[in-house]
Amino acid sequence: MNVGYARVSTSSQNLENQIDQLKEAGCEKIFSEKRSGKNEADRKEFKIMMEFIREGDVLFITKLDRLARSVIDLQNIAKFLEDKNVDLKVIQQNIDTTTPAGRLLFTMLGAIAEFERDLINERVKEGIEAAKKKGVQFGRKAILNNKEKNVIYKEHKKGKSVAWLSKFFHVARNTLYRAIKDVAKKK
Repeated sequence: MNVGYARVSTSSQNLENQIDQLKEAGCEKIFSEKRSGKNEADRKEFKIMMEFIREGDVLFITKLDRLARSVIDLQNIAKFLEDKNVDLKVIQQNIDTTTPAGRLLFTMLGAIAEFERDLINERVKEGIEAAKKKGVQFGRKAILNNKEKNVIYKEHKKGKSVAWLSKFFHVARNTLYRAIKDVAKKK
């Protein structure tokens, strides 16, 4: 049986293109999910698909990075498929693991995909560091500014309760505790 597996990393991405390619390749059963490929354990449909495939089946994917994100994962999956006597065909990279050349290409492309992912992550980290040096603030906007934090700290020191301060500033108690702690650290 021809079995297909389609995956996108985020819920905003679309699976239709992959599913169309898998149908065109002759897949009779297609498993699909919107999950990061980083952690195999989080991919429920992947696990179901791996249990479903049997000896003589051919597993189709559109691109190698849809199956695994690291060479080690890729090799483990390839070994599992080999042990089950399941062939693998990667549509866009024209990989067929039934041949020695196909197995070599499979391993090489997996290494390149992992290298590319590492380069992207490195560039993102560098970009974030450069932005931080320029003063760019990441994350959610602070609920309280420094002036408000100082007022909260002083009022709390004077004996105002956190419950009263919470109502007065319209913020949650844990926000107040954090503000008090932040100001205390600076003093």
